[in-house]
Amino acid sequence: MAIGILGNALSGLTAFQRSLETTSNNISNANTEGYSRQRVELATRPEQFTGNGYMGNGVEVANITRSYDQFISNQVRSSTATFHDIDSFYTLSSQIDNITADETTGLAPAMKSFFDAIDSVANDPSSVAARQVMLTEAESLTQQFNTMSARFGDLRKRVNDNVTSSVQELNGFAKTLAELNVKIVSDIGRSSGKQMPNELMDQRDLLLTKIAEKADVSYVAQADGSYNVFIGKGQPLVLGSSASTLSVVGDSNDVNQKLIMLNGQDISKQLSGGELSGNLRFRDQVLDPAQQQLGLLATGLATEFNNIHKAGYDINGNTNVAFFDLNSPIPQVKATVSDSNLVVSTAFVPPTSASGLGAAYRLDVTATVPAATFSLTNLSDNTTTAGLSAATLATTAATNGFSISFSGGSLTTGDSFQISPNFNAAAKIKVNSAITNPRQIAAASATGLPGDNSNALKLANLETQPKMFGGKTSFTQVYGQMISDVGSQTHAASVGRTAQETLLKQATSAKENVSGVNLDEEAANLINFQNSYQAAAKAVSVANSLFDTLIGAFR
Repeated sequence: MAIGILGNALSGLTAFQRSLETTSNNISNANTEGYSRQRVELATRPEQFTGNGYMGNGVEVANITRSYDQFISNQVRSSTATFHDIDSFYTLSSQIDNITADETTGLAPAMKSFFDAIDSVANDPSSVAARQVMLTEAESLTQQFNTMSARFGDLRKRVNDNVTSSVQELNGFAKTLAELNVKIVSDIGRSSGKQMPNELMDQRDLLLTKIAEKADVSYVAQADGSYNVFIGKGQPLVLGSSASTLSVVGDSNDVNQKLIMLNGQDISKQLSGGELSGNLRFRDQVLDPAQQQLGLLATGLATEFNNIHKAGYDINGNTNVAFFDLNSPIPQVKATVSDSNLVVSTAFVPPTSASGLGAAYRLDVTATVPAATFSLTNLSDNTTTAGLSAATLATTAATNGFSISFSGGSLTTGDSFQISPNFNAAAKIKVNSAITNPRQIAAASATGLPGDNSNALKLANLETQPKMFGGKTSFTQVYGQMISDVGSQTHAASVGRTAQETLLKQATSAKENVSGVNLDEEAANLINFQNSYQAAAKAVSVANSLFDTLIGAFR
């Protein structure tokens, strides 16, 4: 009897000691990121047949498990990826919205001041002072174009830095996760799959959440306990003990346009969710269109203003002098081609009119036999010119402000190119360096008439005349449209961010309810297990007394 009491009591001491240790570990890790509350699962030992029935044989620790819900954890990761995607998009979009819409730093006030100065010249064409103000305001306008383009460039650099940083972090996470896979497989094998390395699995789950902050993540559990992890639309990041390495490279047509590479393939368009997607979406959906529109405005304004100015006469009777200089800006090209050796060369061609210009064009290769055939789509109004040969393409492209040629590889049906001829025009525009004196402003329509203001009136009327997009939109409306596009996307992102933040908080709260450490609950468990331990110790003491009594009986 005493032996049975002692065995049961000792098993209880061991079990409750493990329970106390686990509870203490929970309390110690209450603020550890990613830690899941653990609990000791107890089970009765196999009972023993005594002839008079089955006697209990004590308790044993069956397992130490973590409080974990796979569905809720997946929800947290999904919400994390979505929130960080839209949060990055909104943060960057709000900055470009502030740049374009601000009444002091935006372009609208500078354009207004410039045309007001032209009105003053038209009112008094013989006034050198009014002409000087016009020149000064023209310099301010071009500087504002340059400054805004530079700020767009700063945002582009920030996007590139964000992408590079996120890719480096992803590579680090992938390497660590692959190492964890090895340790987890080893530890599970050590216990023949009956015991789980809880804290290692917590670390792996935390890494998956960290990865979700950068890109949408999914995984497939393997029979040995390892995870195969994928990002975006199924791009492998970790396969068992092997981690992939992502890299960031500049596009062959534009080094400032960063691409994310995996095993030699561009996966930029395959990524979704997380900060990477948010940054790339901002670049492609907000920053690039805004810079294209700004460059289009600079080109259109310079082209139409120069056309009128060159037709007029200055005080000295000179004519055919351009007022603005676009300085041959470099077009932006994005290519989707089958032959990686194909080299695309583009150049800016000064347009003769702003009416038909688009912010960007898509050139598609529709056939290659017997000769290459193209279609050109103006992405500003979606008008398409089809059936272009190489010769007619050259003429059509020049009309739209660019030239394009191919070398080093072969064109394939389905190849596509997006060309933005005016992408860098805002950065390059300036007042023609040949105009060094306010007397050179061509305010007159004929020579020898110092008081003639007819050409200045034509210049002033450009403020409201619909010269863009097929003669339907004025310059101020083009800029207003850009502000509206940026503002609407920023507002939509703000609304979406608020909603996703709420969903993430709800998912995180649900996970905390399942896996988080409740200190009040753990304190109660401490008292409970302490009392149980003390009771088991008392049973040991009783067994000891019985032994002493039994031994004393034989003395």
